[in-house]
Amino acid sequence: MPVQWAGLPPPLLVDVRRDTGVPLRAQLEGGLRDAIRAGRLPAGERLPSSRDLARQLGLSRGLVQECYGQLQAEGYLTGVVGSGTRVSAGAATLASPSPAPAAPTPTRPSLRIDFASGVPDLSAFPREDWAWAVREACRAVAVAELDYGDPRGDPRLREVLAGYAGRVRAAVTDRDRVLVCSGFAQGATLVLRTLAGAGYHRIALEDPGNGDPARSVSSRAAQRVGGELQHVAVDGHGVDVDALAASGAQVVVVTPAHQSPTGVVLTAERRHALVAWARETDGFIVEDDYDSEFRYDRDPVGVLQGLAPERVFTVGTVSKSLAPTIRVGWVLVPPAFAAALAEEKLLADRGTPGLDQRALALLVESGRFDRHLRRMRARYARRRTALVEALARHAPAVRLTGLAAGFHAVAHLPDGVDEPQVVAEAARRGVGLYGMSAFRADGATTPPQLVLGFGNLGDRAVAEGIATVADLLAP
Repeated sequence: MPVQWAGLPPPLLVDVRRDTGVPLRAQLEGGLRDAIRAGRLPAGERLPSSRDLARQLGLSRGLVQECYGQLQAEGYLTGVVGSGTRVSAGAATLASPSPAPAAPTPTRPSLRIDFASGVPDLSAFPREDWAWAVREACRAVAVAELDYGDPRGDPRLREVLAGYAGRVRAAVTDRDRVLVCSGFAQGATLVLRTLAGAGYHRIALEDPGNGDPARSVSSRAAQRVGGELQHVAVDGHGVDVDALAASGAQVVVVTPAHQSPTGVVLTAERRHALVAWARETDGFIVEDDYDSEFRYDRDPVGVLQGLAPERVFTVGTVSKSLAPTIRVGWVLVPPAFAAALAEEKLLADRGTPGLDQRALALLVESGRFDRHLRRMRARYARRRTALVEALARHAPAVRLTGLAAGFHAVAHLPDGVDEPQVVAEAARRGVGLYGMSAFRADGATTPPQLVLGFGNLGDRAVAEGIATVADLLAP
């Protein structure tokens, strides 16, 4: 039933109903957008807290928080610590959605089951362990350590990360060659900016690559520093080093341990060829080590950095192992660029939040981080099995690859299946599927393939989602 919010003008009503078939979150987001565009919620207006609004509407607080988060991402709302959630300046002028086509594709909030890749199990974030680590960090931090610190990062965390990278990823590094950053996006931008300052402007990206070729983090970071972009093909052995050499690139961004999105592991021969390319051409490798913690059927693969520490920048984060919201990552830096990269970090933001760094260091040192990873490996392995079994039962003509690590796989559809049509029809049924064409530089829809993420889906949801779209996957 319509509910009037406390503290807001009487005319403002939000109608959230359970008998329409429209997801509650979609209704709430739509109601807020309409109120902002119509001026009923003016710029600067404070919204109820997520707890209060959830109580008033009879919804879960998590659903309201997700709604607020989505509208913040779209620019309608802004959240400031101590000031609550408010309507953003200029939010009323944001464009309304384009008129729906004859057969509209539902947006993610309207999907019942979403096979989006790159999303870990957000519900499994170790809240109690993180809260413990933050409390300990606050309790133990010295007064002087609350000031601006080393822009490279907290010395204790850099020491921990250097040890972890050497022990788990076969890296060759030490504390002075580790720089803490705020996730891969910042790490990659800092590295490419540093290299551009040294005269390295021609940048190659894998094709298919990690996200929309025009708007992926890597491509946007390269564009931000004025890079000249090239796309280099990936085959069953990883990035094509001969094609890389022919491209004239000076820098290449790669995902060697579990290529995103194909899932291919860069073979030993290609690894050595890539390192040889870098040494022979005075080139550099930016290694995105994004989900190396989750391997199943084969032994862990060491980082490329261990083969050529003077030629490889390795960027790692906790976005997949903990949660993207933590915004802590690191770069293993070649010695010749350590000072220049630290200067770029200083100018960017003077350093990643120190208490979060201390908390992460404590989480690793205490063994809680490793315990969390063991739990998550087992959970993702079960979901991977659920995906394999569901396709074998409902769509046996579909072949899966890229299953050795991470929490996404590639589904190879039978010849003649129309990839865009499958994606569109699945969305109409409330299932989010994503075609490989969205990851290719030329947008080619053949061969027809799907990138299926299962990290943020339960076992039953995986099975139900495949069963719902099985007939679309048949030849």
